Amino acid sequence: MPDSVRADLARHARPIEGVTWTPPEQLHLTLRFLGELDSPAEERVRERLRGIRVEPFILPLEGLGTFPPQVPARVLWLGIGRGHPRLFQLRQRLDDALIAAGLTLDLRTFQPHVTLARMTELAGPALAAWAKSSRQLAAPPFRVAAIDLCASTLRPEGAVHTLHERFPLAGPTA
Repeated sequence: MPDSVRADLARHARPIEGVTWTPPEQLHLTLRFLGELDSPAEERVRERLRGIRVEPFILPLEGLGTFPPQVPARVLWLGIGRGHPRLFQLRQRLDDALIAAGLTLDLRTFQPHVTLARMTELAGPALAAWAKSSRQLAAPPFRVAAIDLCASTLRPEGAVHTLHERFPLAGPTA
C-alpha cells in the first residue's frame, strides 16, 4: 500500500477512549497469515512466491466493518469495494504456491481488509459516533504490483510488520 494511501487513512484517526489506531506505517492488507516458519520452509515459500504471475491491478478500499460483527467489536477495518476478482485470483495463486511449498493452510473465508484500529469495550458511543460520521470512508484506489513477505512481531502496543522480501506480480520486467 503506498505511503500516500496510508497517510490518507491515518488522517481519519481521532482520539477515542478505548481505541488504538493502527500506525500509518503498519497499515496493510494481509493475503495469508503463515505463522512460524523454519528456514527451509521459508526458503520454499520464497521460491514459490517468485513464480506467482498476476497482472497488476487497481484496488479500491471502502466500506467500514468490525470483527466480530456483533458487539463487542474488537477490530475496526476498511474493506475492499464490492470484492475484487483480481485480488481473489492473487489469493488463489498464493494459496496454490503455499500448498506447493508444503504448507498446510487454514480454511477460513478470506475477507480482505485493512485494520484501522483495535478496540476495547470503552470505545462504545464515541466510536459509534465516529463510525456514523465516517460511514462513507474510502481511500484512494492504488495499483497493486507486488506482494510482500513480512514478519509480524507482537509487541504490547500492537503487531509490528517487517518486510522480508517483495515479489513483483508480473515478473521482474513489470
